[in-house]
Amino acid sequence: PYERPALSKAYLFPESPARLPGFHTCVGSGGERLLPEWYAEKGIALILGTEIVKADLASKTLISATGEIFKFHILVIATGSTVIRLTDFGVQGADSKNIFYLREVGDADKLVEAIKAKKNGKAAIVGGGYIGLELSAVMKINNLDVSMVYPEPWCMPRLFTAGIAAFYEGYYANKGIQIIKGTVAVGFNADADGEVKEVKLKDGRVLEADIVVVGVGGRPLTVLFKGQVEEEKGGIKT
Repeated sequence: PYERPALSKAYLFPESPARLPGFHTCVGSGGERLLPEWYAEKGIALILGTEIVKADLASKTLISATGEIFKFHILVIATGSTVIRLTDFGVQGADSKNIFYLREVGDADKLVEAIKAKKNGKAAIVGGGYIGLELSAVMKINNLDVSMVYPEPWCMPRLFTAGIAAFYEGYYANKGIQIIKGTVAVGFNADADGEVKEVKLKDGRVLEADIVVVGVGGRPLTVLFKGQVEEEKGGIKT
């Protein structure tokens, strides 16, 4: 268990980046680092590398991929979400190399390698939410030439008023980040090695890119509980 916000912030810093065990859970909030030993000391069985493939809420039973059975009295569902990929919608060229999503530490490791390999290159960020804003900033810190594209009239529309968004957009523009609003990525062109080279936008513009990071949202992971719980708006109703 690790502090996930670090993956879009300090994990990608060029100087003294965050690495495990430095960002185990709770370290970010100034609490104790919850290393594996912490769980053992508190009498908590921390079972890693184990995927639950079936949940039977009626019989209060979970079954792992290897057939192990876990019984429970109380179940906390904290399965989070899975990242929405452009390949899900059949976007042309979305499977090119150096198109990244940021969900877990493995994704961040791949992105770190790409940043090192494409020094002083061009980065295109697709999406204007948390991931879009944070990755645009971190790419700029790594001396890449950054463009950020999103369809909404301003960044973080679920959270920001037009005025707050205008402040951040101005701040980013002053740092040299190009912001392109009101359009979406509809395709990608790759070179002979299959590495992304261009992002094609719906408004006809084409952006050069050595690295693309896509942050267009997530979907709740509810498949284990289908038909056993009440759902609403794609998630479990609580």
